[in-house]
Amino acid sequence: MLKVLFAVSVWGGSFIATKIALRDAAPVTIVWTRFGIGVLILGLAVRLRGAYRRPGLRDLAYFALLGGLGITFHQWLQSTGLITAQATTTAWIVASTPVFMALLGWLFLRESLGPVRLGGILLAAVGVLLVVSRGDWRALSLGRFGTPGDLLILISAPNWAIFSTLSRDGLRRYPAALMMFFVMGFGWLFSSAFFLSGPGFADLSHLTVDGWAAVLFLGIACSGLAYIFWYDALQAMPSAQVGVFLYLEPLVTVAVAGLMLGEVLTPATLIGGMIILLGVWLVNRQMNGMGRKG
Repeated sequence: MLKVLFAVSVWGGSFIATKIALRDAAPVTIVWTRFGIGVLILGLAVRLRGAYRRPGLRDLAYFALLGGLGITFHQWLQSTGLITAQATTTAWIVASTPVFMALLGWLFLRESLGPVRLGGILLAAVGVLLVVSRGDWRALSLGRFGTPGDLLILISAPNWAIFSTLSRDGLRRYPAALMMFFVMGFGWLFSSAFFLSGPGFADLSHLTVDGWAAVLFLGIACSGLAYIFWYDALQAMPSAQVGVFLYLEPLVTVAVAGLMLGEVLTPATLIGGMIILLGVWLVNRQMNGMGRKG
């Protein structure tokens, strides 16, 4: 249980750490540095556990697809979105990911939704609209959908749902740490192309002490240890029991964002967030606990 609490707590703090690092460096620099550290930690864990085995070419292509989707593109969406989106808003929106997983299961895997899950999807949608509009429904009617960053974060939620759905097959055939090592490795390689052709190594010199602390936290705790602990917990506990802990993640973000970033929690955002969690709970009652924001 302590491993799950650690993972959820640091993931809840990841949005705050990203916003702090964004004060100094470009989004791609943060993604590249963070996941470079994460790959090293996962590789070390795989080696120490003696879990390494060489995948075939077909699986390597599969891992490359997952890395591009779940690391390179997903993290670009979130880190770029956090330039203008609040950490608190981001956490509530990302919490809606299981809703998109349920919709994907219904569309492509012929999984049943039923009236309860449909109601949960509608509730979560209302909650997301309430969060991004901050209670200003008139702004939505005029086509003003929060900040540009809010829109990118909203896109990241179904993107992670697609990544999680596609990952199911690999997780049945590979140890989680080994699979994530390859997925994260490919994602880091793809992000290297954007990093080297963009800001490059010179951007690392812009990182202050706070910026480096944030990046190291993201790399070591969020992209390395948290993934290992999360999947260790899934192997030791029922997935539904582990998945319940994800409801704590946005609450951690709210608390830490208020302390470290001075973000004000408005009643509309709080109510919208609670509605999202209620909707996700209704949807998630029959789903497993493997999904995560990345």
